[in-house]
This record gives sequence, structure tokens and C-alpha cells, in this order.
Amino acid sequence: METVNKINNICVFCGSRKGNDEVYIQVTEVLAKEMAKRNYGLIYGGGNIGIMGAVSQGVQNAGGRVKGIIPRSLSPKEISGVTVGEVVFVDDMHTRKEIMYNSSEAFIALPGGMGTFEELFECITWNQLGIHSKPVGILNINGYYDPLVALLKTSVGSGFVDSDFAKSIIVSSDPIELLNKLESTPSYKSQLKWLTSSQA
Repeated sequence: METVNKINNICVFCGSRKGNDEVYIQVTEVLAKEMAKRNYGLIYGGGNIGIMGAVSQGVQNAGGRVKGIIPRSLSPKEISGVTVGEVVFVDDMHTRKEIMYNSSEAFIALPGGMGTFEELFECITWNQLGIHSKPVGILNINGYYDPLVALLKTSVGSGFVDSDFAKSIIVSSDPIELLNKLESTPSYKSQLKWLTSSQA
């Protein structure tokens, strides 16, 4: 398998709850071990409960690097007891996401709630706009993201999303296959060139 994407750190979006089926934690732990095995550092939201706790503890227990970014206002809710790895406390959500995005070469969404959805869609939108060209993957544990996959197909069929762009979003129920695809699938190159205010 040819590696086309140079990955040092992977940003993982996920929930601070563990869900109502043990399979969510079990598959997350497989992903965490495989990330550490491949020497991929974890960049994530900084919490140590729910799926956040499973992925961060799993990477650290397997000898991997962990860096969490969390707003101070959320730390009482998402951190319980001893923190995992390096934790950076920031003032707001915007700063949290900016550091997470800039510190990573690839992104994976695990099951989660509204915050996970928002982070995933912002990351995908930035790819479409040409703000970044980093690969984006979805670990579809227990069919959790089946409705989103169906929505993407509907959006393409209805003429609202370009088919090549939709295909660039990597979806798999197997964590090892997902990492393989993140390494080997050419990332989407937007036809748009985004200019920041400092570049304009």
C-alpha cells in the first residue's frame, strides 16, 4: 500500500458520552491502539470521559502521544480526575478548534453529539473551500453514521454537493481500514483558493 498522505498527528472528533452500546468503546480502543502502533499522535478535545476518554487513554496506554485542547469552561464537565497526556486550556471554542485543526494532518470523526457534528462539518466545509486539503475520515461504528452517508448521497443526487468531493470523505466501519485509506487516498484539492484577511 502506497502512502500518499504524510501524517504525524490525527485530530479525532468524538463524544464525551460513551453511548448505549459497548461496541462504541470497543472499536474506539482498537483505533487508539492502531494509532499508537503507527506512531500517530492524537489531537482531541481534551476530555477524559466517554469516547473522548476511551480514545485518549487507549493511545496513551499503548505508548502514543496525546494532546487535548479544552476550553476552561468545559473542563469541569469533560474532565474527571487525572487528565490524559498533555492538556492545553484555552478561553473559547474557536481557539480550541483552530489549534486542533492546525496541529493535525488528518481528521477522524467517531460517534458523538452536536459538538462532534459541528466539528466534522466545519472541517469538511473548510476542505471544500480550500482552507485545507487534509484527509477526513468517519469511523462508522455500529452504523452510527449511516444516516449521514445517506444524506450525502441525497445531496449529490439532488445537485447540491459535487460527487468527487463527497467521495473524498472516507467512511469505514473498520478502524484499520480507515487508517489505511487516510494514508493512501489522495486528499481533495479544492478549485477554490481561500484567502485570509492577511493574504487579501
